[in-house]
Amino acid sequence: MTTTPNIASTLTLRRVAIDTYRENVAYLHRDCEVYRAEGFQALSKVEIRANGGHILATLNVVDDPAIVSCNELGLSEDAFSQLAIEDGHVASISQAEPAASIDALRRKIAGERLGLDDFHAIIRDIAALRYSKIELTAFIVASQRDELDREEVYFLTDAMVASGRRLDWHESLVVDKHCIGGIPGNRTSMLIVPIVAAHGLLCPKTSSRAITSPAGTADTMEVLANVELPFAQLEDIVRQHRACLAWGGTAHLSPADDVLISVERPLGIDSAGQMVASILSKKIAAGSTHLVLDIPIGPTAKVRSMPDAQRLRRLFEYVAHRMHLSLDVIITDGRQPIGYGIGPMLEARDVMRVLENDPRAPDDLRQKSLRLAGRLIECHPDVRGGDGFAIARDILDSGRALAKMNMIIKAQGQNQFDHNAPQLGTLSFEVTATKAGVVTGIDNLQIARIARLAGAPKVVGAGVDLFHKLGAIVSIGDVLYRIHAEYQSDLEFARQACAKSTGFTIGQASDLPHVFVEF
Repeated sequence: MTTTPNIASTLTLRRVAIDTYRENVAYLHRDCEVYRAEGFQALSKVEIRANGGHILATLNVVDDPAIVSCNELGLSEDAFSQLAIEDGHVASISQAEPAASIDALRRKIAGERLGLDDFHAIIRDIAALRYSKIELTAFIVASQRDELDREEVYFLTDAMVASGRRLDWHESLVVDKHCIGGIPGNRTSMLIVPIVAAHGLLCPKTSSRAITSPAGTADTMEVLANVELPFAQLEDIVRQHRACLAWGGTAHLSPADDVLISVERPLGIDSAGQMVASILSKKIAAGSTHLVLDIPIGPTAKVRSMPDAQRLRRLFEYVAHRMHLSLDVIITDGRQPIGYGIGPMLEARDVMRVLENDPRAPDDLRQKSLRLAGRLIECHPDVRGGDGFAIARDILDSGRALAKMNMIIKAQGQNQFDHNAPQLGTLSFEVTATKAGVVTGIDNLQIARIARLAGAPKVVGAGVDLFHKLGAIVSIGDVLYRIHAEYQSDLEFARQACAKSTGFTIGQASDLPHVFVEF
């Protein structure tokens, strides 16, 4: 049991302006009487109570009274916002009860196969922030080292859905689309959602922000409209307009997934089992009944070969079937970025040009979006298989998709944005071809890295604007792409990365990589 708070363990709260990224952190001065009396240790878990609320946090010990004095308890930004109280409020601190699932965690570290109850216990404790970053890392690494079998992936998915809110839209057909990621500029969701909503399907699209990419769907949509909406408002928008395009953080869907991602991404870990559980748990918790899943394959995509794509497809299908989710997996071309722009404002420009049927719109983004939207439309029992693409194309060509998108933007809170004259970073430089030939390779990872170094997504006008794609014939000096940045240091970082590798390979037409694509 946790110790009962007493006068000695009562301190004054102080907001410490440190972003600890999805981890509650508490700060005590080393000479604090409470620190000595309670026997606290750095990095141990503590429980903090104030104003009827409580949180768990990781303890950091400081020696600088400018951070916290001896009679203060400091809290990081995340921890302070969760307690929702004012600076200077009185709070108590005590040792936290050890996570009940530690025994199951130790067994997984030892290489044991865990059962459904074990995964539910672990995920409950992760969602309640009872695990330290060290314990989280141990779970993630152990799950990757001894790869989860398909039953364990199902158990993990089920536990992650149960850890948060599960929406029920009271409709038999609720659709969504997701891509496993790794392809810059792949903003198909922002086109698919208004297309299928204009057809009448319910599509409550909640998306994430970028963590390691130059832009996430939420980052790009935020150029056009507010994406951080109270859940009640989000629900009203979906009811009225049949769709939304919002950040999913306010909906409390599969919260343990957000905690796990905060550790997985810095480690560069993206195992198949954890990917499947992460994606499917979010979609099921959001109330989706039908999902179209995009798995791009290519030399620099997340999935490099058809056998790997098929293995991943089978795992997704197995877990989705056990979770009663109708799943349509499509393997797509991941050899290069989609569209021209990479970065929030550039990608928003491309999306709006497609919606307006602008001749400058990227055709690859248009075609891929239409085909994926068509597959979602075919989920409707009144639509014959194979007819979806034509229906989606008619909705886009007629302007109905644009009208629906404008309704969603207005409902969420429109931002000022002119895609014909986007406010891009004021600094730029062009990367040119050093030899003549055919563009035979575009490195997704390097182009994404250059865009991030230029400032994307934090600087919405930063990024990379592509002028050539695979198969293009170029001469010496032709501009391959233009980099936009707002700060000189960012521009210089991007320039240095380009000096090491532009991300483009120029050769002969016979060198073009082939890829199997399904539609």
